[in-house]
Amino acid sequence: MLSSGSHYPIFGPEIRCPHCRQVISALTLTDTYLCPRHGPFEADAKTQELMHLQSGRIWRLWDGEWYRQHTHPDGIRFEIHDALDRLYTQGYRATKVIIAQRYRDLFCAYLERNTPWRGSTDPQMLRLFGLPVEFSPPANADERWDVINFDLEKEPGAPIRPPYFRMFD
Repeated sequence: MLSSGSHYPIFGPEIRCPHCRQVISALTLTDTYLCPRHGPFEADAKTQELMHLQSGRIWRLWDGEWYRQHTHPDGIRFEIHDALDRLYTQGYRATKVIIAQRYRDLFCAYLERNTPWRGSTDPQMLRLFGLPVEFSPPANADERWDVINFDLEKEPGAPIRPPYFRMFD
């Protein structure tokens, strides 16, 4: 998946900036990548994480994409809202949100519990932006969930009552 620890830099000589996605180069003989727009990112060979030095934000790589590792539920909510908006512009509607199990304790207090979804009468069903929410299987059952934050189930078509256009009710 990644180059061995004996090679510098650990993610290769160039990566895409997790913020702006432009190709950025590693500094010679270091595990630091420098984006002219966002500043330095330092790679950690032990954890396989990339940290933005100015903000302390951390990313991990999965299948060629950087995924931010969140410490607050608002970051994940913003990311999910942005993905829902992209789906809509591509002609799809989301039918379910699956959130990584590692965020369950952090996120549960922020989920809706009382509005029915498409005729559901289960008052315990969790929702976000009006969509049903499930948590992923544990990362040891599916290793991608150790890195990615969420997944959206989708179907073609525009949302019927798009509740997720109201970002932070």
